Amino acid sequence: MANLKYKNINLHYSVHGNGSAIVLLHGFLENISMWNNVFPVLAINNKVICIDLLGHGKTGNLGYIHSMEDQAEMVKFVLDYLNVNEFILIGHSMGGYVSLALTELFPINIKGICLMNSTAQPDDTEKRKTRDRTIKAVKKYPETFIQLAIPNLFSEENKTVFIPEIKLITKEALKTTQQGIIASLEGMKVRKDRTSVLQTKDFPILMIISKKDPALEYQSLIDQTDNTPVLIKELPDGHMSHVENKEELISVLNEFCDHIG
Repeated sequence: MANLKYKNINLHYSVHGNGSAIVLLHGFLENISMWNNVFPVLAINNKVICIDLLGHGKTGNLGYIHSMEDQAEMVKFVLDYLNVNEFILIGHSMGGYVSLALTELFPINIKGICLMNSTAQPDDTEKRKTRDRTIKAVKKYPETFIQLAIPNLFSEENKTVFIPEIKLITKEALKTTQQGIIASLEGMKVRKDRTSVLQTKDFPILMIISKKDPALEYQSLIDQTDNTPVLIKELPDGHMSHVENKEELISVLNEFCDHIG
């Protein structure tokens, strides 16, 4: 674990192993601990860099909105500090949005990306209204919001199967500051449509799609990959594939990264 100063805030990250660089970017309400079961396998033959995104984990807040571009520039700052010039990106949910922003801002540095339970589409009008309602709820009851939100990321049947894991994830999520939660919601609400990335980039792109993901509509994910070279891997359960389908996910990620080299 290491820390770095950036625009007067603390950045928190970890580095494991040696070799080709793989950057792991967590999702909303998560932090680098979400990768604890993933990075040891990837780090056998690679250098794996896990970064706490703005307002999450032990990384501070820059302001009252963390755009995906803000997040991407922070990630690039860490990678420049580590002298990492080429890398594979693996982003879970919001981490996928940040990965897509990185492909737009720094395309020459990217060897491949994996969008894990994520989407290249922006929020539609209804989703933006939902974000606004969520922000109001977080301003009043941040802990209650987290305690309700985490179980609802799992498929219905897995809410009872993974009770210890849900408790642990909730405990980690509760470390997220109220400002960090709101700034991320504001940033996700205004993120750009990056479906063009799926069609135009000349590096490998993998989308991991979960059939029972309560946070993302399955058909919309399939539709946005039509007539693109994007690789698709379908998993059977919910949004938290690193828990619900852990072994299969790790195998898929390892194979994807080994193929790129």
